Amino acid sequence: MNPEKTMNYGYVWCVCLVVAMGGFLFGYDWVVIGGAKPFYEAFFGIDEPWLSGWTMSSALVGCIIGAAFVGVISDRYGRKRPLILSGFLYMISALGCALVSDLAWFNFFRILGGVGIGISSSLAPMFIAEMAPAESRGRLVTINQLTIVVGILAAQLINLAIAQPVPEGSTVPMILESWNGQLGWRWMVGMVSVPASLFFLLMFLVPESPRWLVKAGANARAENILKRVGGEAYARDEIREIEATFDREAQTKAPLRELCDKRYIPVLLLGIYLAVYQQWCGINIIFNYAADIFKEAGFGIDGMLLNIVITGVVNLVFTFVAIATVDRWGRRPLMLFGAAGLGVIYGIMGIFELKGIAMLTIVLAAIACYAMTLAPVVWVVISEIFPNRVRGTAMSLAVCFLWIGCAALTFTFPLLKENFGMTNTFGLYGMISLVSFFIIFFFLKETKGKSLEKIEQNFTGIESEHEA
Repeated sequence: MNPEKTMNYGYVWCVCLVVAMGGFLFGYDWVVIGGAKPFYEAFFGIDEPWLSGWTMSSALVGCIIGAAFVGVISDRYGRKRPLILSGFLYMISALGCALVSDLAWFNFFRILGGVGIGISSSLAPMFIAEMAPAESRGRLVTINQLTIVVGILAAQLINLAIAQPVPEGSTVPMILESWNGQLGWRWMVGMVSVPASLFFLLMFLVPESPRWLVKAGANARAENILKRVGGEAYARDEIREIEATFDREAQTKAPLRELCDKRYIPVLLLGIYLAVYQQWCGINIIFNYAADIFKEAGFGIDGMLLNIVITGVVNLVFTFVAIATVDRWGRRPLMLFGAAGLGVIYGIMGIFELKGIAMLTIVLAAIACYAMTLAPVVWVVISEIFPNRVRGTAMSLAVCFLWIGCAALTFTFPLLKENFGMTNTFGLYGMISLVSFFIIFFFLKETKGKSLEKIEQNFTGIESEHEA
């Protein structure tokens, strides 16, 4: 190997781990509200289902807003500054939710936090993809999914540590008068400000995305960053390949108009579909409605709580499997395995009314399948396949649809379950996975080990000038 092209993985990992803290905050902020729910509901006097649902999901509104606008912002102002903004929004949201005593203001600050989630969930994997060397890009982007999972577990553990024991049979007035009802929930939601502050400060120390710098005409800055990544020869090669994908005249077009280019539409639709499918594969139903699923399977309260902890551990363990395999096996085989696996698993859930250990086993199989395939790999793929010129806008559009899909999934499950039953509902998710298997088989090309510029050529048919 040319010594000039030896990668400085210490530097790359430091940068990517800081950026991946956005994923940690995403997971933490997304889950922390669930642990605080019984206590803030008592404090605010929430006793209507629609109000409870709105408070639990108000952050989704912010997610959609953040994802919808971050693409245009990141294409104009870079990847780094919006991520700094997301850290600031996480801080303000956490402190605001912890200090207010009015439900409207509580939801306002939850929406602000949701905007932070929308920004970081879109930009963190894209930033890492643009920074990472091609041969390790999958593994590095998957780190973002790992930090999401770690953030989820951290929120669960910290909530458990903060909450004081709740006696059996406690009524709402009793919870309201307890420490949990007055202060405990505030500490739970407020603790997000600690990692958010660290993320906010550390983001000032990371460099800007070299690919965005080339797009902005700051080639010297981009080359200096790439030299730190892989040496002078690596930097020269990368700059030359990046430049070849930018048609200077085309950059005068508005990004949204450029997305309508017939060469980009197929890859844009594919990215949007994969983002929505990651939600409509149904796995988040297992996470969000685990108590209902395990209750229907015959478990008591203690069994439900234990099972939820087990699902979290399995989720974490199999995320490490994804990290180990995504650059070895490739994206396409893992995506196909995930879609086929979930299709079969949900088919079993749709045919048989499973109870007890059988239900726990099949649920853990679904989570393991998802954690090592669709959960991280969809983020890897959508951070890779969009063309350089419109990557920020296209990525934000895909993530915006992801959050819309998440909202639709969350709100429709109770209705589907009530009208069609649990087994038929999971049968529907199984059908979606089987259809997705064939879409992935016919339309998703392998991206493992390829530069972002080569991936762009494969998906759009636009040949780089220096390769023509």
